[in-house]
Amino acid sequence: MQLRYAFRLYPDTVQQAALAKAFGCARVVFNDAVRAREDARKAGQPVPTAGELSRKLITEAKRTAGRSWLGEVSAVVLQQSLRDAEAAYRNFFASLKGARKGPRLGAPRFKSRKDARQSIRFTANARWNITDSGRLNLPKIGAVKVKWSRTLPATPSSVTLVKDAAGRFFASFVIDTDLDADTMRMPATDRTVGIDLGLTHFAVLSDGTKIDSPRFLRRAEKKLKKAQRELSRKQKGSKNRARARLKVARAHAKVADARREFHHQLSTRLICENQGIAVEDLSVAGLGRTRLAKSVHDAGWSSFIGMLTYKAERYGRTLVKIGRFEPTSRTCHACGVVDGPKPLNVREWTCSACGTVHDRDHNAAINVKTAAGLAVSACGAPVRPGAIPAQREETGSHGFPTGNRAA
Repeated sequence: MQLRYAFRLYPDTVQQAALAKAFGCARVVFNDAVRAREDARKAGQPVPTAGELSRKLITEAKRTAGRSWLGEVSAVVLQQSLRDAEAAYRNFFASLKGARKGPRLGAPRFKSRKDARQSIRFTANARWNITDSGRLNLPKIGAVKVKWSRTLPATPSSVTLVKDAAGRFFASFVIDTDLDADTMRMPATDRTVGIDLGLTHFAVLSDGTKIDSPRFLRRAEKKLKKAQRELSRKQKGSKNRARARLKVARAHAKVADARREFHHQLSTRLICENQGIAVEDLSVAGLGRTRLAKSVHDAGWSSFIGMLTYKAERYGRTLVKIGRFEPTSRTCHACGVVDGPKPLNVREWTCSACGTVHDRDHNAAINVKTAAGLAVSACGAPVRPGAIPAQREETGSHGFPTGNRAA
């Protein structure tokens, strides 16, 4: 299983200039590849192969006056940019054919130097290394200072350098983890839990535990509005506008980082304490088009479920997703009678068949657990289905906490 471990970088002024040059060269090669394929398509010619593009856009381009500056950066960065273009076209055609899950993708577009995110990638053959002093030594860039918040569990296969909209630099290492070793690190347990996600409470567990929603965006909304108002008053193209834009980006990055840390801590806690976890497959995209859109996106349910998914696979836990049309809020968990529809303002209701008074969210969490097959049998033994292979992801993971971590 592959995971990404991201760490903050602090390059000096010279290194920032070298990184900007590498970002620009990678962007130009990507755009040249997209343009070459589009020109061939319009002319009715065969699509150029990866070898032809590499020879024409990198090797021969370095010998010309207009592209001689491509030789000032590592060749691995340029080759990986070509591979990114090829992967973008593969995903586009797979989406057209219906072979790729998820929303339909559009054709690759040209990158801009004004994009919020810039990135380059170094593979193992680029001869990058981590020095004895803890710096990341990169070809034609130098030894960059790294803020190590934890140790790498294995030797990375590649590293991606990212500059985000807030002007921060990160190094993202791809690590191949041993699933057997990770499973042994997590002690086995016989506990199972059902989770009902909501807005008033971020999550309500089947054992009655209620986890409040932090509402990171709502709490920072006043500060974000002020920063955005200051940005709108600045003249376009001025240095004051650039500084105001950076202030807005940093405010949004602070909200996103706090939400991501909350999701990591809660998902890791649930994985550590429970062998089986049941969640509801919510239609976040559909809910994001309602009047509750801001609160839905502020909660970040999709990100949280994604973390549960890959952590369950990594540590040998069972994660079951039930259908979104399951009437968990209308079903009495005591007698199984399905009651009528209930508006969102009804937080407690009484079963018309058995008279049991239900807390809406707690009852839904119990029904989620029952529908997933994680309920306790008459003998007291937990009933669990077989291990379901989770989707393979490369998102960042705090994994199993072994000590203090940087926020």
